[in-house]
Amino acid sequence: MSSSDELPGILQVSAELALVRQLLRKAEVKALEAEANAARILAINADLLARNAHLELMNALMRRDKYGAKSERASRLIDQLEMAFEELEADASEAESLANQAAAKTTTIAAFTRKRGTRRDFPAGTPREDVVIPAPEQCPCCGSAELSHLPASITETLETVPARHKVIRTVREKVSCRQCETIRQPLNSQRDRLEAEGIPLSLSTLADQIGAVCAALRPIALLNEAHVLAAERLHADDTTVPLLAKYKTEIARIWDYVRDDRPFNGSGAPALMCRYSRNRKGEHPRAHLAGYTGILQVDRYAGFNQMFEPGWADKAMTRANCWAHGRRELFKLVDVAGQLKRKKEGSVPLISPLAREGLEMIDETSPPSGISLRQTLSRHDPVAKAIAYFLNDWEGFTSFLEDGRICLTNNAAERPLRSVARGRKAWLFVGSDRGGDRAAMLFSLIGTCRLNDVDPLAWLTDVLARIAEIPQTRLHELLPWNWKLLRNNDPAELAA
Repeated sequence: MSSSDELPGILQVSAELALVRQLLRKAEVKALEAEANAARILAINADLLARNAHLELMNALMRRDKYGAKSERASRLIDQLEMAFEELEADASEAESLANQAAAKTTTIAAFTRKRGTRRDFPAGTPREDVVIPAPEQCPCCGSAELSHLPASITETLETVPARHKVIRTVREKVSCRQCETIRQPLNSQRDRLEAEGIPLSLSTLADQIGAVCAALRPIALLNEAHVLAAERLHADDTTVPLLAKYKTEIARIWDYVRDDRPFNGSGAPALMCRYSRNRKGEHPRAHLAGYTGILQVDRYAGFNQMFEPGWADKAMTRANCWAHGRRELFKLVDVAGQLKRKKEGSVPLISPLAREGLEMIDETSPPSGISLRQTLSRHDPVAKAIAYFLNDWEGFTSFLEDGRICLTNNAAERPLRSVARGRKAWLFVGSDRGGDRAAMLFSLIGTCRLNDVDPLAWLTDVLARIAEIPQTRLHELLPWNWKLLRNNDPAELAA
């Protein structure tokens, strides 16, 4: 067959490929539009829920002021409404950010902007510090240097410095190009404390900030989670968090997974991943660690068991039990040792009198002594239970003898949860499931900062100021350990 005979077939295949590409582009555009529409609907719904919560709070306040006595019960109700409003405001702000991110990928879906009340200016007596962002010297469109200055746009941001406050005035210089003649444009205790210090901020403003911060930090949190799940060995544990539910308080959970290669001189930076769940079912850690097949250091909670059985991912995880947990049961016995010690010491010499006094004593002494000894050796005895804790999974307690990467204890996972336990005394409960997810994400990032000896406040301040300007390919530079390295060393060392 000559080349002239093959030409029509080649042209037909090329035309079909072009048609397939065109159809794929249209399908991609429709998918992006559908995603943006869904995000917009979620944002509108979250905004309506926040407005409704605000109206309920205002109604409760007015009814108390006009008709009701300022009782403790009424105060508790208002506190709960404030918490619900705070959570819904943060939800709405986060949903707004996500909707606008999705809309930016399309040309047909408009961005969604929530209606907000007019915010008061910061007190005039608060010190100001100007940060001037210079205008460009040339027009970014045509390159012309014929620019005329316009009134600058000023944004005021409250920055909290230990023991004092100051307002950062960001002055963005503006110019107009003579050639183009166009200008191109784009969160009860903290509130009370700030108000007492002369900084009046509404609850909705603070909640907005939490939602927006979580939306901005989510890409970094995902990179942090990927780093944790790439570890050869993980520590896992959980703690309780009360969840404010309808007519009651439920007991939810914060799970933490810690990567710390330092005890065996591993190369990976230490990092923390926290997750929230509404209960303590084993399905939650299985979902959090889906696909992970390394070493998992845990207590003997039964919800982990399935991950150490054949059929888990490519291979089962290696179980490493915590000696601190097992030893804890024995130490509990020491705390009540008075009675137990007399019981154990009295049972040992019972055997010698039995043999020494002969058969005539058997009918009188042996039955009660035998019963006493049997009770002491029973599996239900506290000492037997404490020892059985080890023996029932001896392989998991001795795995460190075969792998030098395994630690004796799971303390690395327990330490980060202390901050959650201390925090419960202050914030009492999480207001919603989404609020629990946001808390877990912030616990992850702040805990990772602490593991890497990074000041969380300094890290958050810098990252939130820069994250919008950094491309996706360089987001890893904002992970706490890389952020610290870039500030202490030459940037070239990061690549190396």
